Amino acid sequence: MPRPIELVSPRKAAIVTGSATGVGAATALALAGRGYDVLINYSRSEAEAKQTQAACREAGADTLLLRGDVAVDADCRQLAHAAMDRWKRLDALVNNAGITSFDGAANWEALDAETFQNIVGVNAVGTFQMVRACAAHLKASRGSIVNVSSVAGALGVGSSVAYIASKGAVNSMTLYLARAMAPEVRVNAVCPGLISSRWFVDGLGQEAYEKVKAAYERNTPLGRACSPEDVAEAVVWLVDGARTVTGELVLLDSGMHLAGLPGPRPS
Repeated sequence: MPRPIELVSPRKAAIVTGSATGVGAATALALAGRGYDVLINYSRSEAEAKQTQAACREAGADTLLLRGDVAVDADCRQLAHAAMDRWKRLDALVNNAGITSFDGAANWEALDAETFQNIVGVNAVGTFQMVRACAAHLKASRGSIVNVSSVAGALGVGSSVAYIASKGAVNSMTLYLARAMAPEVRVNAVCPGLISSRWFVDGLGQEAYEKVKAAYERNTPLGRACSPEDVAEAVVWLVDGARTVTGELVLLDSGMHLAGLPGPRPS
């Protein structure tokens, strides 16, 4: 007799860390619209995470909502376990969770060792721990990893030296992991410049943010900050479309990285 046909869901599954708000929320929703079930992760913003979950469900995704700190290895392993328990597969990991301190060179004394280590712990160690927890599952599905990094790690400019160091580590890890996890898993990073999101407004204050944004728009070739949706669009392309792309650090900075700009763009 013929063997019964096992029905397999056409949907894929993704984990997006730090997906309550901003880039993470936009990415979770974009993946939901592309046929992915999504695990939404948050550390503090539960109410907003539930709003993201509702939006992803409206887009047709099955969802999981889990609180967890990626700096804690046990939390990372629990996220991977929960996704596999629910969907029996894992096709994409987006390492978006991140923190910073807005203390630049003018206030180095405010950046003590504990703060520095906490930033590196979430941004760099957390990225590694999530990859380690998910690696075997991603290899089984021939999946993809996208690390949400920053131009800070590529250009050495940013909110604080700790943040710059942490994102430099993410960029270096991306290159290493792209080699180490090939050919089964593609590993890339997106490196946004200024993002028009609450994260920057809360960190800088509204007035300072508006000044930074105005200067950024004057002095970059494309003259605009990223939106969370801009970043999400690039992430989804790397996850779901860029089949021959691995080990790339994609700069989403409106051309900020182009050295030697003489001043404001010509009108």
